[in-house]
Amino acid sequence: MTLIELVIAITLSAIVVSFMAMFIVQPIEAFTGQKQRAQLSDAADGALRLLARDLRSALPNSIRTGGGGTITAIELLATIDGARYQDNPVANAALWLDFSQADTAFSTTVPFSQVALNYSSTANYLAIYNMGITGANAYAVGTQTPNVITPAGATITISTGATPNAQLVTVTPVSGTFQFALGSPEKRVYLISGPVSYLCDTSTGLMTRYSGYSIQATQPITATTLINAGATAGMVASNVAGCAFTYSAGTYSRVGMATLKLQLSYNGQVIELLEQTHLVNAP
Repeated sequence: MTLIELVIAITLSAIVVSFMAMFIVQPIEAFTGQKQRAQLSDAADGALRLLARDLRSALPNSIRTGGGGTITAIELLATIDGARYQDNPVANAALWLDFSQADTAFSTTVPFSQVALNYSSTANYLAIYNMGITGANAYAVGTQTPNVITPAGATITISTGATPNAQLVTVTPVSGTFQFALGSPEKRVYLISGPVSYLCDTSTGLMTRYSGYSIQATQPITATTLINAGATAGMVASNVAGCAFTYSAGTYSRVGMATLKLQLSYNGQVIELLEQTHLVNAP
């Protein structure tokens, strides 16, 4: 084989390899891009499902949205359980809930089912007929008298009653007395663990869930404010490129609607998911 023949063979081989690379690289890049988009979609779907689950368990009329700059925020009051209270003095005057005066002991007609009896806590709250408006706003803890939510630090006990449905509920404030402001037409009473916030920050590319902090009259929209209030943070999603949280409050004839939009981006691949969640708003 002469040198010229060797050069020609090498040149032809290079041309063949180049053509082969063109046909192989593009499918590999397409497969890699599809895989990355699938991973982004799965991450966004998981984040939105977690947020939607929290929203569905929220105290009616406790959802609020906000934000500023690169941050989009949504907050709710998470419920642990619910029951129906006794308000008929004919059955047993000592066990009915009187809204005309301070009354911190009553019986249920439909029991709490998600807590183990006998139950006692100073970290949780009871709320009745939260409307999310002045005079009936669960976020106004300690600033309204009477109030729709028990004060912070009050001892809430739930014990067995004379029948399985008739659980005995007592509220012992840290000081003074307590009076529920308004009766619920459906006789609903909710047991609340506390507020939960989601912050979506496009500057850090993170969506974070915060819980375990004290109820704030003004919605906290920064990580610093939440941490200072005692919050524990947990990352929900990374690679966040955009967020939009909106809430349309319902009426007595229709439920509320939360619209959640999350956009994730990684290595040139971008996906955007939209989730709409119907929410019970009748307290």
